[in-house]
Amino acid sequence: MDYVNILVSADLGDTSSDRVRLAAGLARRFDATLTGAAAHKVPAPILVRDVYDAIEQEERNKAEVRGILEEARALFERSAGEGIRTEWLVALAGPTTHLVEQARAADLVVVGRRGPEDEETGQLGVPPGPVLMEVGRPVLVVPPRLVHLKGTRIVVAWKDRPEARRAMTAALPFLRDADQVFVVTVGDDAGHEGAEAVTTHLARHGAHATTHLMRAARQESDDILEFAQHQDADLVVMGAYGHSRLREWIFGGVTRDVLERSPICCLMSH
Repeated sequence: MDYVNILVSADLGDTSSDRVRLAAGLARRFDATLTGAAAHKVPAPILVRDVYDAIEQEERNKAEVRGILEEARALFERSAGEGIRTEWLVALAGPTTHLVEQARAADLVVVGRRGPEDEETGQLGVPPGPVLMEVGRPVLVVPPRLVHLKGTRIVVAWKDRPEARRAMTAALPFLRDADQVFVVTVGDDAGHEGAEAVTTHLARHGAHATTHLMRAARQESDDILEFAQHQDADLVVMGAYGHSRLREWIFGGVTRDVLERSPICCLMSH
């Protein structure tokens, strides 16, 4: 597969410009169209005196929201720069709903990390967790302050589950171009997850891949992220939500840990 349309969530938060710049770099690299998306619901009229007052309030609210969305468009165009094809998709709707709808015509969706210590993105921002659950496309989660993704050294966090298989397939454009791909399985059953077969499969696609079976030293997410940092990797590829969403979000898990605190980009698929 190739990436021909990369969809990026644009908002007015402090990290939005960096995220768009990173997505624009990927669009240049893969000769793809970069599509920016933003949406904002129109607040309902309040304390209305009569129907005319309600109509007047609604028009004022729409004008205010359109002004906010126009600011987001200007940020997107300024950050995307020159030399790539761009498109802008806007709606008077919920940001997550709009992004998920527009992803039907995208190959990769780029969103920002939203950990407890990360800055707020305002009413245009989208949380990566619900996007992953609903979008049906690979999602690239970008930490704050990153403006480039080289993808020269990539960690594939492998578990023999459908989510991981989808993520690996979705990441093939990155994996084929990488200098080194580390197929990593963590846990007591690491030798039974088929990592060697995955490494061979990636080699057939032209990737320079090696297998790494690791015993769990701490939480699996800690082991994966520590391994990635030791290898100077800048991208982790992994499946998302092996358990039900409710269980994952209440009790934590690898997906939630990575979504909230990964210092490097993560390409994930549900």
